Amino acid sequence: MPRLWLNLIVHYKQPRSIQVVIFANSNRERSYLLLRRLASHGGFWQSVTGSLEGEETHRHAAVREVLEETGIGAREEELIELGVTNTFEIAPQWRERYAPGVTHNEEVCLGMEVFESDVRVDPIEHDAYAWESYDRAMGMLYWDSNKRALAAARLIE
Repeated sequence: MPRLWLNLIVHYKQPRSIQVVIFANSNRERSYLLLRRLASHGGFWQSVTGSLEGEETHRHAAVREVLEETGIGAREEELIELGVTNTFEIAPQWRERYAPGVTHNEEVCLGMEVFESDVRVDPIEHDAYAWESYDRAMGMLYWDSNKRALAAARLIE
């Protein structure tokens, strides 16, 4: 009897990601869009984030993630380089999503200006959004990587 082999293809997350700080300018002040992760995923406030898929560039991943997480359509040319790349340790509870031995992630940070509007959050990842001033947003953010990107976005003219 011939042996049947089951070929399992395991798709690991890439340890390469993006963060997009979305902001809106008005007559009074600049506001920043924050998304709140579901309680089951930490319940913290953050910017748009996500891992690259397949052969995506950072900019292509950013456009995809902005649409998926907020419903905002973006074009690659609208993205602004923030000059910030965060390297951080992947939390142990998430490491099984990555190839064996992968412990750190590299995150390229971008900015994007939009008109302040209602946002359609992805209910699989987030349960709320808020447009906040710089000081309030900085106080709400949990991760230092988000704070570094927000500080860089504040400098955009």
